[in-house]
Amino acid sequence: MIHAYDNQYLDDAMKCLGEAMDYVANSCKIKMDSFLELFIGTGYAEQFALGVPKYVSGVSGTELVINVISKSGIDIDFSEAQIDYEYSPEYWCGWILAYYQWYTGRSFKEIQKHISMQEIEKLYSTLHEASEKKFIDTVNRMIRKKNPPTRLQAQRKISGYSQRELAEKVGVNLRTLQQYEIRAKDINKAAGATLLALAKVLGCRVEDLLEYDNSEIEDNEEV
Repeated sequence: MIHAYDNQYLDDAMKCLGEAMDYVANSCKIKMDSFLELFIGTGYAEQFALGVPKYVSGVSGTELVINVISKSGIDIDFSEAQIDYEYSPEYWCGWILAYYQWYTGRSFKEIQKHISMQEIEKLYSTLHEASEKKFIDTVNRMIRKKNPPTRLQAQRKISGYSQRELAEKVGVNLRTLQQYEIRAKDINKAAGATLLALAKVLGCRVEDLLEYDNSEIEDNEEV
């Protein structure tokens, strides 16, 4: 499996986001979900997800929080930076979130659509001593329950292709295909040539591959 970035930065990334969530929740008294919104909105999350050393290794968790909140234009009195962080539930939430993002390659914005920090915190009591893989499996099951398979995935399985086989037949990058299937990339914005090639190999219409929100369908029916 292709991960988000080289694992030489993974340990630093996990510690950094763990410290950030601990500091923001316990020292700044800001909800972790609120901080995640700011983390994404300021663009820091995108750079962090790419494993850019400046963001995952070049700052401490406390410094990351200060940078994000300052860039957001929020005026607060920051508590004194901590030197040592205990393995608190909040620390674990950030620590395991960084691992999940690295392992799956999903953006933080995409992850946030499907699971909240509050939901992750509820998993602490049962999973904080389990393996990272156990957390990944648990969260992926939660996401699957919330979200039906993409149309692309359904059509691929009907046709009997593996992801790798389909990618090779269509001439599309395997990673890109995987991201379309988990909605990490919007297939509706895929190049026309890619959609046509997929539809041809899968023996379906382009329309059979596009994703629509239920709200969009309902709005169209009312017109």
